[in-house]
Amino acid sequence: MTTIAGPVPAASHELLGTARRGLAEAATTATPGERYAVAHLAALRAAAAVLAARARPGAGRRSAPRSVWAVLPQVAPELTEWAAFFAAGAGKRAAAEAGLTRAVQAREADDLLRAAATFLALVETTLGLPHQAPLPLVG
Repeated sequence: MTTIAGPVPAASHELLGTARRGLAEAATTATPGERYAVAHLAALRAAAAVLAARARPGAGRRSAPRSVWAVLPQVAPELTEWAAFFAAGAGKRAAAEAGLTRAVQAREADDLLRAAATFLALVETTLGLPHQAPLPLVG
């Protein structure tokens, strides 16, 4: 696995802190849809921390906006499978955020919460940072 050489930018540390707090919040949410959406957003913030540390702006060219999940494999190829996994859940997150109560089952939300926690740990390791467990997660 490739790690970042040099100091990790403050923006990455802030995004990781926000992701960690998001996982802790997701673990205490009342509904599966909310748990899924908050955990997915935590993973999104962890991915953004990698982009903040590794991505370099294009040389004078503007391109169409792209999803973090589309850009992540380009700057961190070792996270390609994770990017695909979370990109596949973006529609479900949108449905949950829209209040569609049957969009997410409790098991799916719990599984995504655990996956997001694993992803956060992997991102911290990738950035050369010690992993800090957010809080005990749902069983």
